[in-house]
Amino acid sequence: MEPHLPHRKLCRRWDIPWEAHYLTFSCFYRRPLLAGERSCRWFLDSLQRAREKHPFDLWGWVIMPEHVHLLLWPHEGVRISPLLASLKLPVAKRAIAYLEENDPSYLDRLLDVQPNGARAHRFWQRGGGYDRNIRTAQKAYEKLKYIHLNPIRRKLVTRVEDWPWSSARAWLSGKDEPIPIDRESMPVYIKTKPWEY
Repeated sequence: MEPHLPHRKLCRRWDIPWEAHYLTFSCFYRRPLLAGERSCRWFLDSLQRAREKHPFDLWGWVIMPEHVHLLLWPHEGVRISPLLASLKLPVAKRAIAYLEENDPSYLDRLLDVQPNGARAHRFWQRGGGYDRNIRTAQKAYEKLKYIHLNPIRRKLVTRVEDWPWSSARAWLSGKDEPIPIDRESMPVYIKTKPWEY
């Protein structure tokens, strides 16, 4: 039996034009649902499609086994809540469909019984996750560094460029793999060694 979900704080979103966003959202019960290549590729596909539907510049990202961090700059008029729905819902649908066909017994671990009695299978944790507006170049680079160091802090790799599910390799090599990042719109922040990890 799963523990009760803790009380959630409401996530306030401030869709202020020309401000970047640092976003974090987790898998249901922080299960490692993003630990495999298949689910990471689903997420990257969804990220690319969300960029087309809700234009934004992507400055940094990391997919961890049970959560995701994004640093992005929405274009004028783009709101974060619909963007997140477009990003997360396709991944959840693909994952649930995959489990229904290939491992139906695992679905019990993703069953969410809501306070009103409604039952649903969830890939993502309920709620909007964490959203912080980024107003300065210094803060943007701090968050980018935090994102890229996440796999090292967790001892998943010893160098940032060795984690395949991150924008670190793209920043360090200049090659947009596995997906493009928008280096040119990242604000300038003068530092002696901006990419020293």
